[in-house]
Amino acid sequence: MKLELTKPLCFFDLETTGTAISKDRIVEMAVLKLLPDGSQEKKEWRVNPEQPIPEEASNVHGITNEMVADKPTFKALSKEIYSFIQGCDLAGYNSDRFDIPLLVEELLRAEIAFDFKNIKTVDVQTIFHKMEARTLAAALKFYCSKELTDAHTAQADTQATHDVLLAQLDRYSDLEPNIDFLNAFSTRRKTADFAGFVVYDKKGEMCFGFGKHKGKKVTDILAQEPGYFGWVLNADFPRYTKKILTEIRLQGLNTKS
Repeated sequence: MKLELTKPLCFFDLETTGTAISKDRIVEMAVLKLLPDGSQEKKEWRVNPEQPIPEEASNVHGITNEMVADKPTFKALSKEIYSFIQGCDLAGYNSDRFDIPLLVEELLRAEIAFDFKNIKTVDVQTIFHKMEARTLAAALKFYCSKELTDAHTAQADTQATHDVLLAQLDRYSDLEPNIDFLNAFSTRRKTADFAGFVVYDKKGEMCFGFGKHKGKKVTDILAQEPGYFGWVLNADFPRYTKKILTEIRLQGLNTKS
């Protein structure tokens, strides 16, 4: 079944130095852009993360410090990457919880204020887990009868994610082949900051998703406890989380004045 697209959809995958969104860096990124007319464009970048790649990470994706020593930094590549994905929706495997938050961090670190508010995302892993609950390699074998070779290389995982989504659409008649439906179906919980520190409640109000104020409205806490905002800004939270909270705080201050 062909995806019904109103704008391009970028399947992408990241290989990184680790899994800490606010600390770890990208070492490889691959993007498969699917256009509404069915044509495709592909890009792949190796990145110098400007920090050591731990051995345990290299054991997963096969990329060593020596392999990226002479590669450009993400900041050097950021305008090219931003230009390629700008105006597109995003799809990936476990992308809502990992790849997108980490990509946002890298873009903000490179001083590119990518606005994600109007971007829809499709997390193929969530669809898979709701339907079958397996891994990407098992998903590819289950849906496409293919073996995942070169697993944990960005290009192979990106291609596999694309193939699995199209096969899922063919297999499940109740999956609608449009991004609005797939975005809603593959989203675990609606968040304002992707990383899940700021979430929406049933009324659509932004609330804290962690800590002592979990479940409480952000606007209430920032008004009642201004020091909490300062603590978040100085703590090890993702840059995009801090950006969202800063926007809420400024909006509150402007309303008062």
